Amino acid sequence: MAAQVALPAATSPATITLPSKFEIHSQDCRLEPQRKLPTATPAAPLGVLAKFTGTFAGTGFNLIFRPNSGPPNGTTFPNPVNPPPPTPPSENVLELNLTTETLSFHNTLGSVPNRGLEAQNDIFLNGVPYVQRISDVSNPATGKADGVPSGIHFEPGLWMHIPATTSDPVLGESLARMASIPHGTTINAQCLAPTTSVAGPPTIPAVDITPFVIGTSNKIPFASQTASATDTPRLPQDLTKFIAAGTITQAMLTDPNTVLRNANEGKTITKTTVFTVSTIPTTPELGGGTANIAFLQGTSAGTNSGPNASAVQMSATFWVEEVQHNIEVPVFKPGQPPLKISAPSPHPGAQVPTFVVDPPHEITEPKTITVTSTQIQYSQTVFLNFANLTWPHVSCATLIPEKELPVPRSAWD
Repeated sequence: MAAQVALPAATSPATITLPSKFEIHSQDCRLEPQRKLPTATPAAPLGVLAKFTGTFAGTGFNLIFRPNSGPPNGTTFPNPVNPPPPTPPSENVLELNLTTETLSFHNTLGSVPNRGLEAQNDIFLNGVPYVQRISDVSNPATGKADGVPSGIHFEPGLWMHIPATTSDPVLGESLARMASIPHGTTINAQCLAPTTSVAGPPTIPAVDITPFVIGTSNKIPFASQTASATDTPRLPQDLTKFIAAGTITQAMLTDPNTVLRNANEGKTITKTTVFTVSTIPTTPELGGGTANIAFLQGTSAGTNSGPNASAVQMSATFWVEEVQHNIEVPVFKPGQPPLKISAPSPHPGAQVPTFVVDPPHEITEPKTITVTSTQIQYSQTVFLNFANLTWPHVSCATLIPEKELPVPRSAWD
C-alpha cells in the first residue's frame, strides 16, 4: 500500500472573493416598467453539486509526460540519459509529483438565465465557483512526501448544473465544469447528471499513462514507466528511496488510481455518487471542448512544426462519497467548551476529518456515536499531443473537509 502524506496546511486556502449576497438572476422583472417591484427568481437546483461546499483538502499523485528541449534551458538529469535529450525517445520527461491539494468552493450563483429560441423555453442554471490549488511535496532526499510545498497547478473555475430540456436540445439534466489553466488552456467539460447513488464504496477502474500514436490505439511504452530504472528521462530519476518508503511504486506507475483505492482501505463508505465530465461531445448532444494558446498548439508548417503539448481532450471522474465514522465521546458536563475529536484512522497515515462535539446533555461515561462526512475523490486524464504521440497526463486525489464538522443533534438519538 502506498504511504499517505500529511494534509496541506489550512492557513490560507485559495478562494474566489464574491460579496456574500451576490447571486445572478433574470433582470426581466426589474426592467419591466409595468411592474413596480422586482421579483427575484428562486435559486435553481444544484443536484449533486450541493455537496460541493466549503474547502476540501487532501493528497494525491500527478504524472505528466512533458516535452524536453535542448540547451540552454532543457531539463537535465543526474544520471546520463541515452540518447541525450532532446533526441527521441528522450524528447520527453516523465514528471512524477506527490501532491497536496485544496479545493475551495464559494457560494452558489443563484439562478442564471439561459434564453431559449422560439419553441425552446428559457432555462435557469445554478453553479458553484471553485479554486483548485495543487503543490508538489516530493522529497528525493527522503523518498517521502515531506518536501517544502511548491506550486504546480492553480485552477479557477465553475461547476454548473443545467436543467433538462425537451426541445432544442432534447437532453436530461447535465453538469458542466468550466476552467482556466495557467499554461494556456481552457476547458468546458459536460456530462449527464447522476440520478442515483450506489450503496457502499466506489469501484475505481484502472487508468493507463502509456502514450499512443495520435489518432490510433497503438501504444508506445517508455523506459521511464519502469520504476526501478535509474537512467531514464524522468523526474525524480532515481525512485529507489520512494519505492522503499512506499510513496511511489511500480503499481502506481502502472495504474495511478491505485492511490485512490489505497486511500479507501479500512474506511466505511456507505454511499457513492459518480459522474465523469469530458470535453469530447458525445451522444446525446453534450457540448464541450478545449482551447489552447498558440504556443501549445504550435505551427503546422516548417522544420519544427507540431504542437508543444496541446491539450486536446480532458476527462475527469468524480466520486462523491459518504463516509461513516464511530467516534468516542469522553465524559462531558454541560457548560464545558465543545470538544474537537478526530475520526479514528482506518490505516496508518489515513486522512480523517475532525468533528466539533457539543453534547446536548451530560455524558457520564464514554459514549460512541456514529457520524458521517463527505469525501471527494477524482481521477483526471488530459491528452497532450506532441512529437506525433498522445501522452496521457493523469492526476488523482482524495479530499476531505478542511474545517471541523459539527455533530448533528440526530447523532445523539
